[in-house]
Amino acid sequence: MEMHDFDLKEFMTVLDSCEGDVYMVTDEGDRLNLKSKLTQLIGFTALIEGGTVTEARIECTSKADEQKLFRFNLFGETPQ
Repeated sequence: MEMHDFDLKEFMTVLDSCEGDVYMVTDEGDRLNLKSKLTQLIGFTALIEGGTVTEARIECTSKADEQKLFRFNLFGETPQ
C-alpha cells in the first residue's frame, strides 16, 4: 500500500497498535520492519520532510493491520 503525507507521530501510534509485522519497502527493494524502533529511525530519516512523511510503501503481515493503516492513510484515524 502506498501512503502519502502523513504525520510521523500519529503513524507511530498506529504502528504501536499493530499486531503483526509492518514493513516499509524501499525503492531498492529493501524491507524494513517498522515494529523495531531502531529500524523506524533509520527508515524514516530518508523520508521525512518538515515533520511529515511524504511517501512510503508499506506491507503488512496482518490483514487487520493493513486495514488499520489504510484507514489512517485515508481518514487520519488513529486507534483509541
